[in-house]
Amino acid sequence: MFDIGFWELVVIAVLGLIVLGPERLPGALRSMQRGVSKVKEFTSNMQQELNHELRIKELHEHLKQAEELGMDKLPPDVQRSIVELQAAAQQVQRPYATPATTGNSTDKPKDSSDG
Repeated sequence: MFDIGFWELVVIAVLGLIVLGPERLPGALRSMQRGVSKVKEFTSNMQQELNHELRIKELHEHLKQAEELGMDKLPPDVQRSIVELQAAAQQVQRPYATPATTGNSTDKPKDSSDG
């Protein structure tokens, strides 16, 4: 990532010790470490999101190709993409599906013997 050698690190450490002093140097190093880890986490998350979006775009392109060619004449990789896309669509729709009626219904059947 950075092309920093041993002597450059020694110079940076000595300058940090002179500027910040021995009391504040450990705190500054910790805050610097936290900042670097946050940047790494942010870049990792962005990379994952971009890969996910690129995969979705690729699946959409394969679906358009499938619609144009017809489902019978598709290459195997496009057919796999269609199956993956259909599975993803089903997973998205599952949480929003209406729950089936269960035996724990609060509605009681009317008794014909009442009145």
